[in-house]
Amino acid sequence: MTVETIPKKKKTQSDKPDLQKPWQVILFNDDIHSFNAVIIQVQKATGCSTVDATRVTVEAHFNGKAVAFQGEFVRCQRVTGILREIQLIVEIQG
Repeated sequence: MTVETIPKKKKTQSDKPDLQKPWQVILFNDDIHSFNAVIIQVQKATGCSTVDATRVTVEAHFNGKAVAFQGEFVRCQRVTGILREIQLIVEIQG
């Protein structure tokens, strides 16, 4: 009886997510929050201007989603946490 062994797949650098590459926080539209509430929360989370936060909010409203922030994974996690404080629907994409 011959026993065949299947070689184990070696973990390579490409198997691990690159936490330094640009990640994105995607803000989804919802019909619960007012425009002002979302704008203020986007500003709080990202530190962007009122104009930029308004642009993100309007884009999410009309397109269903918008990129609210781009950066390293750890910073995206922080931004996502702040946006979720008021139950905004967000996700991180990389």
